[in-house]
Amino acid sequence: MRVGVLTSGGDCPGLNAVIRALVRKVERVHHGEIVGFRDAWRGVLEDDYVPLDVERCRGILPRGGTILGTSRVQPYQRDDGVDLVRAAIERHRLDGFVVIGGDGSLRAAYDLQRDGIPCIGVPKTIDNDIAATELSFGFDTALHVATAAIDRLHTTAEAHDRVMVVEVMGRHTGHIAVRAGLAGGAAMTLIPEVPFDIEQVCAAIERRHAGNDYASIVVVAEGALPVPGTMEMPEYEVDRFGHQRLGGIGQRIGEEIEGRTGIETRVTTLGYIQRGGTPTAFDRVLASRYGIAAADAAAAGKWGSMVALRSDQIVLVGLEEAEVDEPQGVDIDFYETVAKPFFAR
Repeated sequence: MRVGVLTSGGDCPGLNAVIRALVRKVERVHHGEIVGFRDAWRGVLEDDYVPLDVERCRGILPRGGTILGTSRVQPYQRDDGVDLVRAAIERHRLDGFVVIGGDGSLRAAYDLQRDGIPCIGVPKTIDNDIAATELSFGFDTALHVATAAIDRLHTTAEAHDRVMVVEVMGRHTGHIAVRAGLAGGAAMTLIPEVPFDIEQVCAAIERRHAGNDYASIVVVAEGALPVPGTMEMPEYEVDRFGHQRLGGIGQRIGEEIEGRTGIETRVTTLGYIQRGGTPTAFDRVLASRYGIAAADAAAAGKWGSMVALRSDQIVLVGLEEAEVDEPQGVDIDFYETVAKPFFAR
């Protein structure tokens, strides 16, 4: 058995743990070989590759990023892309590809599978927005980073009786925001799934500060949206891959809060520190389980599947289950019954 592996899309803590586990299981149990392609599909299209074995993967478990590099290049972005992928399979005598990526990468893997190119998907994103799996690796690390930042901001906010607005990642979902806000004791959390009314936000903060020296932490997901017509929003740029460049909503909300309430407000945008650094123990274990499952799926010829976590069990689902138009958002019942009771009123 010979399998190609690539890491696609944005970087994420735990990518190297998947690679390491995949290589170990394929080499030591299934007696196969792994070919790693650099910078995702670019390496496949341009034949930029490196043979991977257990020795090459020593010491990479705790490392962030990916030893293979990554990009957002997809075969369907060029007319001869699919033909070049087929040529790579023949040249390297591959049984198929293990694609470690987010929703866009898994969508491409599904399309390639339909075009006759064997693929197995491994869900990767700090946003935790991939359908068909309860958790993607990288999310736990990002959550810990965001929570630690909120913990630190509490003390400076209290020292000055300020409002601190913390913008976190998550794209068009609020998984990081709602759990970091809950774990960090935020006064309020704003997520894309529940549009906010800025007047209500400011009124709750004023009540919280009235007659007391309370500081307030407001956690904002980068994709949070106001109720239509209640607040002007910035126009987001679109990158060359068609993705909105989110960010800046925290600054707008901070300006609105200070302007409407007169309470000194500061804004912190956590940005890419949520995607970098050493993965947590939980993410290392989950990523390793995914890598092992992907190796077993390839050995069993289960192409066209994606490894997923359900009820703490690793299962195989069809790639088509991850190929959906809408991201997997925050469970509204969880938001309303667990998180919201802790918000300022």
